[in-house]
Amino acid sequence: MKVIFMEYTAGYYDVAVVGAGHAGCEAALASARLGMKTVVFAINLDSIALMPCNPSIGGPAKGHLVREIDALGGQMGINIDKTFIQMRMLNTGKGPAVRALRAQADKKAYQFSMKYTLEKQNNLDVVQEEVVKILESGGKVKGVVTRTGGVFYSKAVILTTGVYLRGKIIIGDVNYNGGPNGLFPANKLSESLLELGFELGRFKTGTPPRVHKNSIDFSKMIEQPGDKIIIPFSYTSRKIEREQVSCWLTYSNKKTHEIIMENLHRAPLYTGQIQGVGPRYCPSIEVKVVNFREKESHQVFVEPEGINTNEMYIQGMSTSLPADVQIKMIRTIPGLENAKIMRYGYAIEYDYVIPTQLSLTLETRKIKGLFMAGQINGTSGYEEAAAQGLVAGINAALSIKGKDPLILKRSDAYIGVLIDDIITKGIEEPYRMLTSRAEYRLLLRHDNADLRLTEIGHKVGLIDDERYKKTIKKRNMIQEEIERLKSIKITPTEENNKILEEMGSAKINTPFTLEELIKRPELDYEKIKVFDKMRPDLPKEVIEQVEIMISYSGYIKRQIAQVESFKKMENKKIPKDINYDEVYGLRTEARQRLKEVMPESVGQASRISGVNPADISILLIYLEQQKRIREK
Repeated sequence: MKVIFMEYTAGYYDVAVVGAGHAGCEAALASARLGMKTVVFAINLDSIALMPCNPSIGGPAKGHLVREIDALGGQMGINIDKTFIQMRMLNTGKGPAVRALRAQADKKAYQFSMKYTLEKQNNLDVVQEEVVKILESGGKVKGVVTRTGGVFYSKAVILTTGVYLRGKIIIGDVNYNGGPNGLFPANKLSESLLELGFELGRFKTGTPPRVHKNSIDFSKMIEQPGDKIIIPFSYTSRKIEREQVSCWLTYSNKKTHEIIMENLHRAPLYTGQIQGVGPRYCPSIEVKVVNFREKESHQVFVEPEGINTNEMYIQGMSTSLPADVQIKMIRTIPGLENAKIMRYGYAIEYDYVIPTQLSLTLETRKIKGLFMAGQINGTSGYEEAAAQGLVAGINAALSIKGKDPLILKRSDAYIGVLIDDIITKGIEEPYRMLTSRAEYRLLLRHDNADLRLTEIGHKVGLIDDERYKKTIKKRNMIQEEIERLKSIKITPTEENNKILEEMGSAKINTPFTLEELIKRPELDYEKIKVFDKMRPDLPKEVIEQVEIMISYSGYIKRQIAQVESFKKMENKKIPKDINYDEVYGLRTEARQRLKEVMPESVGQASRISGVNPADISILLIYLEQQKRIREK
């Protein structure tokens, strides 16, 4: 017998956030901290800030996002600093643009810490409920309805549903409706979105097996320890000293690959059982073996899921193969010959909303006050989700207050690149942030996120005056030190040239400034100290910025010039009521894509797939003509 719940008024809010994963947590906290009465829903409160895949935060490009979230006043960086069990700076042998922090998290500690942060936040109610319907009237959102009939009225709604929308778990020939980690799916909300006229797609992601620590022979693996000097994610975290836990590296081999190939007829990815598109940059082991047959091995990282658990995450072995095949496959890997699987790997299919239906604020163009963030927008990764959640939460609050929205440009932040990419270009696979996607990556380094974004966070209202003043002080110290180094010259004396030769540097024949010496690859700020008798005592982070800005000054100036050119195109705004059918000369494909995305600027229009430079020239002519008509 079907039970029908009577609807009842459950409350009135400014903002309702649906889903309490990484996007939902940031959205709810930002909204509440900006003074909005906020409610956040989770199907299960124990799933708040869940890490159903890799228990880690950061890495290339993703670490940049976390730093930017922190600089804007978000929570992810603070939370991982409290709960990490290993911290490493990656790509230290490369340039500063691609260096990035990565932390191994204590999975449960991360969840509990974030859950408690939500629970103690003023203006924020945390509710365990499944949202089944979005309320709308006259093109404006009115609130949500829960499975038990509760009607929560709100001025804005932010959907951060992750992979839960009509989620389906697939392991071999076994499949069933479900969310990640044995949680319930959200089966009704997709219907509501379709009824409202949204276009949905279907994506797939997956996770590897977890094995018992005591069944692993670590002597056959390569230890990956944490850094001795810990650099935190959050600019607010003080010096951290903590005993760290090692991760381990091993490799798949020919035997592993043979077992996979022999069982492709049972692999859902190749039997047609999985219909959703999977991520290119985090493929399953089946895809890696099939697509890269020439490779005899693939990296496998064995990572702890926490301090108080023996579960070990087998990164690099994401799979939806049958359970019996997973056992055989895992036991061919050095160190895992006797591995006991505690949780089998699985694939999960889920609905997402085609993100070209959103504006750069992450508000839907169809319904005012309805925002979307995270994997519902077709992205993958905790960091990408959190970044969108923060922006959506801020913009929902600013919209209610009647203030201008926060729109980060591609030249401002990796967050700006992420949002612009998915909104403008659309996606054909789960989107992952990569350093190669950012054309201004030398300006958007992880080490200068505070200098780029703290002022914006302060203007929005998430960064307090004290923290803002510290950032301004840091910026001034950097500039003052660079100017000081430019003003001090050393002469080509015999003594000075002898010192330079001893440091492996060429002699000088004319006076050189200390700034010019730092530009030499073999020298740095510390080495030239011998010539600098009046050096001030500066914080390490200031010295780091001074070195980078001097060493890469030529490249930085070039990128700044590119940004200025970029801004001219971004500042050429396109009227919201433009009728592209009236723009004579546009190709049919370009007209269709422009009508679909409705770009806010000529710069954004130029990045739309299917719109070429000739189309942009035609659009510019049309806009100029319209401007003259209006002026007359």
